[in-house]
Amino acid sequence: MVAPVCAMLRPGQHGSEHDSLDGLPEHVPRCPLTPSLSPRKRTTSQSKTEPPLLRTSKRTIYTAGRPPWYNVTGTTFKEAFVIGLCGGSASGKTTVANKIIEALDVPWVVLLSMDSFYKVLNKEEQELAAKNEYNFDHPDAFDFELLVTVLRKLKKGKSVKVPVYDFTSHSRRKEWKTVYGANVVIFEGILAFANKELLKLLDMKVFVDTDSDIRLIRRLKRDISQRGRDISGIIKQYNKFVKPAFEQYIEPTVQVADIVVPRGGENFVALDLIVQHVHSQLEKNVTYERLFVSHRSALASAHQGQPLPKTLSVMESTPQVRGMHTIIRNKETNRDEFIFYSKRLMRLLIEHALSFLPLKPVSVETPQGSVYEGKRLSGKRITGVSILRAGETMEQALMAVCKDIRLGKILIQTNHDTGEPELHYLRLPKDISEDYVILMDSTVSTGAAALMAVRVLLDHDVAEDKIFLLSLLMAEMGVHSVAYAFPKVRIITTAVDKEVNDQFHIIPGIGNFGDRYFGTDAPSDLCESDEGMDF
Repeated sequence: MVAPVCAMLRPGQHGSEHDSLDGLPEHVPRCPLTPSLSPRKRTTSQSKTEPPLLRTSKRTIYTAGRPPWYNVTGTTFKEAFVIGLCGGSASGKTTVANKIIEALDVPWVVLLSMDSFYKVLNKEEQELAAKNEYNFDHPDAFDFELLVTVLRKLKKGKSVKVPVYDFTSHSRRKEWKTVYGANVVIFEGILAFANKELLKLLDMKVFVDTDSDIRLIRRLKRDISQRGRDISGIIKQYNKFVKPAFEQYIEPTVQVADIVVPRGGENFVALDLIVQHVHSQLEKNVTYERLFVSHRSALASAHQGQPLPKTLSVMESTPQVRGMHTIIRNKETNRDEFIFYSKRLMRLLIEHALSFLPLKPVSVETPQGSVYEGKRLSGKRITGVSILRAGETMEQALMAVCKDIRLGKILIQTNHDTGEPELHYLRLPKDISEDYVILMDSTVSTGAAALMAVRVLLDHDVAEDKIFLLSLLMAEMGVHSVAYAFPKVRIITTAVDKEVNDQFHIIPGIGNFGDRYFGTDAPSDLCESDEGMDF
C-alpha cells in the first residue's frame, strides 16, 4: 500500500478552520521544490553554519539576520512564524527544513537545530559517551530551559546566542553563535514536540516519518564518515538508546503534529503543501508595504506640535559653528572644503558629547607632590559604533579624542521588493554590553536607521541609558522618533532643522552627506543614513 502523501492530524486543533491546509487561497503561489539537495555534512551543531545557509541557482537565502523594522515605540510589528520539525534520528529533518527554506521565498529565515542544546556533560558522562553508553536520545540529555528561552526570543525578533555543540568531543564550544530573528524560524530536533513550553511556541508542527531501516542506514553512514565512530559502537548505541527512545518519546508525539510527511525530503507534494500553508499564514499578517507606510506615517505625525525632548542636546550655535554650517550646507562648496569643515564640526561634536558621560571623583598626586581632585569615567570603557557608510566619517574624530577606543559598524540596506530596511552587516566588539556606546551617523531625518541601530545595540544587551546618538544634523521628526521609541538614549547634534520633505530629506538640510564627502553617486540600496534611504 502506498503511503499517504501528507496526512493531516486533528485539523481543527488550533480552534479555527483557517489553520488547516484545506481551502488555501487561490492567490497563494505554488513554490516548486528542487528535486535534489546536497546531503547534510557536519560535525558540529547547525548553529555553526555561517550565512548564507543556502545558495540556489536563483538567489541566496540569508540566515543570520531579521527584518529589523520597528514601530515608533521600538517594538516589532509582528512575531516570526515558527515551524517545528520532529522525527527520529536521521529521518531527514534537516533536508526537509532546507527544502522548505529554499521554497518559501521569504527574505529572512533561521534554522535552529535541537542538536545545539545538548547539556554540558560532566567527567563521568563524558566517559560514558566515549564508550557509547550515554543516552543522547533521552529528554534529560537536552537543555530545554535554554532552548525555550532562545526560541521565545527568536519568535519576538530579538537576537540570541546559540551554543555550538561538538559531536566529536561531546561538548560545547567556547564560542556561541549570535543569531537574529527572522520572518520564519524553522526548529528541528528529535524531541521537538516533547516539551509543553516548546509546543506553545510552534505555529506549525511537522512530523517527518521515515522507515526505521532507512534511518539506521543513514545513521551508520553519518556517524562513521563524520563523527569517527565504529560500526559496532553505532549498532550498540542504536539498539540500547536510539530505538527505545524513538518508541517511547518520539513516535508518540506524532499525535500532536499538524502535518505528517512520509518519506521525508522525497515527498515533494507534502513539502509543497507546507510551503503553501506557511505563505497563507504570512498573508494574514499586514503586508510589508503596508507596514512600511504605516510606520512612516506614524513617524511623520508623532512629533507634530511637541516640544523637543529633554534627552536632546544641541551644541551652542556660536559664530564659529554657524560659519562652518554655512560652508558645508552651501551646494557650491567644493569637496575638499566640505570634508575639512565637516571634520572640524565632528571634532567639536565629539568633545561636546563626552561631557555627558558620567564621571566619578578621583584624587591624583601632581609632580609637585600636591593632591588634585579630578574626575574619571565612571564605567569600564567607551565604544564607537558607526552606521555605514556616512557614519564611518566620524570615526577619525572619535579616535582623535578617545585614545585606544574600540569601534563597531552596522550596515543597513533597503529591500526594494518590500521597502524594508534590513541588517546586512554587523561587527561589534566583544562585551559591548558593559560599555558606553557612541552611535554615529552623519544625518538623521526620519530616525528610521537610528531606530534600527539602537534596537540592534539593545539586542546585544547594551543599556539604553548608555547609548549616545551623535549626528551632525538632525530633523525634528527624527529627534522625536528616536526619543519616543527610546526615551533613555541621549541625542546629541550640532543643529536641528524643522522640516522633512516628501522624499524624507532634511530641509534646508545638507544634501546627501555620503555623496558629498566621498565624491560618489550613492548606491540606490544603501541606507547610509536616513537621507540616503531609497524609499
